[in-house]
Amino acid sequence: MNERIVYQSASLLLSYPDRDWPATLELVTGALAGVRGARARDLLRFCERASAVPPLELGALYVETFDRDRRRTLHLTYYTDGDTRGRGARLAGLKAHYRRHGWSHGDAELPDFLPLMLEFAARCPGPGGALLAAHRPGLDLLGDALRDYGSDYETVVRAVCGVLPGPSARDRKAARDLARSGPPTESVGVGPSLGTDLGMPAFPAAGSGTPPGSGAAPGPLEGARR
Repeated sequence: MNERIVYQSASLLLSYPDRDWPATLELVTGALAGVRGARARDLLRFCERASAVPPLELGALYVETFDRDRRRTLHLTYYTDGDTRGRGARLAGLKAHYRRHGWSHGDAELPDFLPLMLEFAARCPGPGGALLAAHRPGLDLLGDALRDYGSDYETVVRAVCGVLPGPSARDRKAARDLARSGPPTESVGVGPSLGTDLGMPAFPAAGSGTPPGSGAAPGPLEGARR
């Protein structure tokens, strides 16, 4: 349950701070208050710092942080696929993966948007956690870019990484390769196989977590997005 709360809290904290942001902070702070562990404490510290920033100012900072530089994008497939044909296939694979586990995210954001992936993990922690782990190189690269930028949002990304399995040697190599060369600019001869670039595993198969067709479980902070 602690992991689900971390996933859902991070999903909300990494979303754009709209007019309901003060209520969102209050909700997340309340949900984390009784949760033990370093990751919950990290998220609470972020909430404390963020509460001191006026929402309009934080909104401008959010745009500057995540929308002005692709090294800090919240769209995780960009790190592995860049603006290539392969990215379109991976996005389609993500949509299908969500549907197999009974969850529909709507069309307001692309399916690789990190807050959406985190909400899916909060509702379906088995397949959702495995999906985040499959994107560990991109998460690590995002965390490093936020650190270099001096952004408090690094705390939120590191908290997510902290409840995932530790990075494998393959993950570390993939992150180093991405940091060195950046995302690919085009893929030639892209096939239908998904999740294989840079050593990333394929999307986890249906069967773990929520059974297909049964509907995703409610998130631990259900209703916070409304």
